[in-house]
Amino acid sequence: MTRESPSARGALARIAREAWLVGGLPVLSIVAALVVGSVIILASELLLPNHAFDLLLPIKAYLALLDGSLGKESAIVNTLVSTTPLLLGGLAVAIGFKAGLFNIGAEGQFLMGALGAVAVGVAVSGAPPVVAIPVALGGGMLAGAAWGFIPGFLKAISGAHEVVTTIMLNYVARQVLAWAVTGPLAVPQSPSPVTYAVGNAAYPILVGRNGHLGILVAAAAVFVIWWLLYRTTLGFEIRTVGASSDAARYAGMRPRLLIILTMSLAGLLAGTAGAGVILGINHQMNSTFDTTVGFDSIAVALLARSNPLGVPFAALLFGAMRAGSGLMQIRAGIPVELIDVIQAMILLFLVAGPVLQRAFRLRGVRSDLGAPPPVPSEATV
Repeated sequence: MTRESPSARGALARIAREAWLVGGLPVLSIVAALVVGSVIILASELLLPNHAFDLLLPIKAYLALLDGSLGKESAIVNTLVSTTPLLLGGLAVAIGFKAGLFNIGAEGQFLMGALGAVAVGVAVSGAPPVVAIPVALGGGMLAGAAWGFIPGFLKAISGAHEVVTTIMLNYVARQVLAWAVTGPLAVPQSPSPVTYAVGNAAYPILVGRNGHLGILVAAAAVFVIWWLLYRTTLGFEIRTVGASSDAARYAGMRPRLLIILTMSLAGLLAGTAGAGVILGINHQMNSTFDTTVGFDSIAVALLARSNPLGVPFAALLFGAMRAGSGLMQIRAGIPVELIDVIQAMILLFLVAGPVLQRAFRLRGVRSDLGAPPPVPSEATV
């Protein structure tokens, strides 16, 4: 039996320490949120008439949540399907953070990507899948990119803050979607407004009952964005603008153009998420089509500290919660809305990072979220 060399042990210790410094606060935030969820479950029992108090109910609920998300093959596939749009949306928000931009518009970009995918998918529904799928996906990506271009362009030319413009565009996207589905894309004489199905443009099922091609698309996007940010000149410029636009300008970079490119790329990623839901799951769209992916993506990006390689793990956590919430409600009688509470508490504890750091005496643990300052400044453009 060979002994591990002191240098190897030292390297492993340094890696473990760095992992704790970076991931300590997110892990603590998750644990604290689960504790708060347990308190809420126990408190709700006291409010139910003729209900026997069960001190172990939180454990039963979390075990059911775990079983519903990872208990068997079908549960794992459902978790991956739920994770896919969150992963792409998290990347859309994270790349904005890297450029010093707070992309609150992932929801609108998601909806426009879905609308673009269904519009193009219906148009090419009779074409061979090898043609129809990439064309429909491209339509969704371009629609999302165009929706991301708008706030980027407005910020670059006028300094309009992206938080304001993207929130406004979320509402506009919903109205555009409702108009399109009830108007030019509607099936004539349908009992309720709905589009035609995308036909051959639908993603093929690769595993299980609903494990579609979009899972691989999202996985590929992680490595593409990581490579772009850390292995290309454009990625270096994006990160430099996020750190200091004045320094970037002094170095000969063009912050205005980089802002537009970054927001367009963020919209493209969120649009890919919307296209994936249409092409992989729904296959058509009605006028009430909606999502929580946009705002969940913000929490995913914050939990991952805007690191593209951390986004999959944060998205997987949130996707597993969504996938397992149904079984939790069936077995433990806990409403699925508890997942929204837990996710909100995770975000709250992340924001309160310095408080947790002092309370638990976490020396050296990073408490910054990697997000840009919320107040606009002249220097950003």
